[in-house]
Amino acid sequence: MAEAGIVRKDGIEMEYCRFGSGSRAFVILPGLTIQSVMGSKDAIEDEYAVMKDDFTTYVFDRRRDIADGYSIYDMADDTVIVMKELGLHDINLFGASQGGMIAMAIAVRCPELVKKIVLGSTSPHVKPEQREVIDSWIRLAQDRDREGLCLKYCKEIYPADAYEKNKSYFAEMAKVVTDEELNRFVILAKSIRDYDVSDELDKIECPVLALGAFEDAVLDSDATMEIAENLDHRPDFALYMYKGYGHAAFATAPDYRNRVHDFLMKE
Repeated sequence: MAEAGIVRKDGIEMEYCRFGSGSRAFVILPGLTIQSVMGSKDAIEDEYAVMKDDFTTYVFDRRRDIADGYSIYDMADDTVIVMKELGLHDINLFGASQGGMIAMAIAVRCPELVKKIVLGSTSPHVKPEQREVIDSWIRLAQDRDREGLCLKYCKEIYPADAYEKNKSYFAEMAKVVTDEELNRFVILAKSIRDYDVSDELDKIECPVLALGAFEDAVLDSDATMEIAENLDHRPDFALYMYKGYGHAAFATAPDYRNRVHDFLMKE
């Protein structure tokens, strides 16, 4: 079973889980979620079973105590402090969606920490038309419309067939979402609005794999292609676009983890 832990450093409290026994460090930064991914740590371990022999995997949540104005750059700085406290270095870093934004900020600001980076369904900045989806989630959370938020969120990140198959489960999930979780979601979602590292992508020094989806209803496939346009001149950059798996291809595409594993293992 995944081992749960909390790092306390410089006023930060951040939950994480750890699994696997490999000599390489693999760090997962999840995307924006309504509830903490720590409640699914054993499922995440199962999903990333392919990594267990070659990597020790760490999954980090956002810090516990956040306030209005907490930015993605703040998330990156806090995550760096926590990773250093755990003694991590030569990190193989994977960020999905908002987690990919954090990962890019880390790679730009602290290139010495990152050995390789995988960016899943993410963007170097969010255009006005992309903000519409995020803003609609924020409004539902602010209105305390738990079911409306959970259904809209899941409809926009998952493929249509997966959403319809699990729609009743998503509605049930909404019943246990707390006011505290809604408030936290709003703060984290707002941080996406002003994020922009598009002029700093050339500061990423390590090999990069970008994985996107053509039917991304949250950030659009153009977001991944913008990363590619900035980095595809480099021989250590790789791109793969999924078709039919939606924004959450990182959770729905059956070969996704193998693709990540193979890229990180390649010398």
